[in-house]
Amino acid sequence: MKRLFLFFLLTLFIPLTTTAGSFKEQQLEQAISKAKTRQAKGLAITRMADYRDSGWGDSEANMVMTLRNRSGQKSIRHLRVRNMEVTGDGDKSLSIFDRPRDVKGTAVLTWSHALKPDHQWIYLPALKRVKRISSKNKSGPFMGSEFAFEDIASQEVEKYTYKYLGSQVFNKMNCYVIERYPEYKHSGYKRQQVWIDKKHFNVQKTVFYDRKNALLKTLIFKGYKPYVVNGKTYWRTEKMFMKNHQTGKSTLLEWEDYTFNKGFTVRDFDKSTLKRVR
Repeated sequence: MKRLFLFFLLTLFIPLTTTAGSFKEQQLEQAISKAKTRQAKGLAITRMADYRDSGWGDSEANMVMTLRNRSGQKSIRHLRVRNMEVTGDGDKSLSIFDRPRDVKGTAVLTWSHALKPDHQWIYLPALKRVKRISSKNKSGPFMGSEFAFEDIASQEVEKYTYKYLGSQVFNKMNCYVIERYPEYKHSGYKRQQVWIDKKHFNVQKTVFYDRKNALLKTLIFKGYKPYVVNGKTYWRTEKMFMKNHQTGKSTLLEWEDYTFNKGFTVRDFDKSTLKRVR
C-alpha cells in the first residue's frame, strides 16, 4: 500500500510541475502579444528569453579563443569555463586558461549582479596575486580579446531598459529585434541592438554602440545545439564571433564539451579558489 500511495503522489506532482511551467510560458507569450508600448514588448521578449534559459543549475565547457589583429595575424588560447546559477542574483562564472604557457594558470572570476555592479577578479600566476577589476573599468578587453569584461558577465534582465524595434529575418530565422540601454553608468556602451529568434528565443546577433553612439562591434552566434537538463531543453552556441569595426580586430570563441549538473557550490566560485584552480 505504501508503494501505491507514493506512486499516487508522483502522479499528482508531475503534472503540476509541467502545468506550472506551461502556465508561466503562456503568461510570457501573452505579455509579448498584448504589450501596448515598444518598451513593454521589448521587456516581455527579454523576460521570455531569460525564462527559457533558467533552471540549468551549473555547467562546464571547454573553449578555444582565437584572436586576430587587423592584418589577420592570430593567436590562440585554450580555457575552461564554469558557470553556476544563483537564485535571486546574477550567475557566477570562472574562466581558467590552460595554454599557451604565457597565460597558463590565469583565472578570471565573475559574480554577476542584477541591480548592482558586477564583482570581478583576475589571478595572475606570474605575480601570484589576485587583482580586483575596477567596477569603472568593465569596458576594458577580456584577456586581449574583443570581448569586454562586462560582456562575459551574465546579462540579467534588470541590467537594461528595452525597446522593441520590429521583426527581421536573420540567417533564415524570424527574429525579434530589440534595443537595450545599459542601466550601469560606467558601461562602455550607449546601446545595443539584439536579434532573438522567435522559435527558441536564442540571441542570434548583437550590435554594440560605444558611449558616443558610434558603431563599435558586432557579435554573431552560430551553431546552437540542444542539451536536456532535468527534463528541460537548453540551447548552447558552438561559436561566437565578435568583430570590432573601429579597430579591425576580431575574436572567435569556439565552445565544446558542455556538461551540466557538475555539483558546483558557491565555494567553487570563491576568491580563494582563484589561487588553487588547475
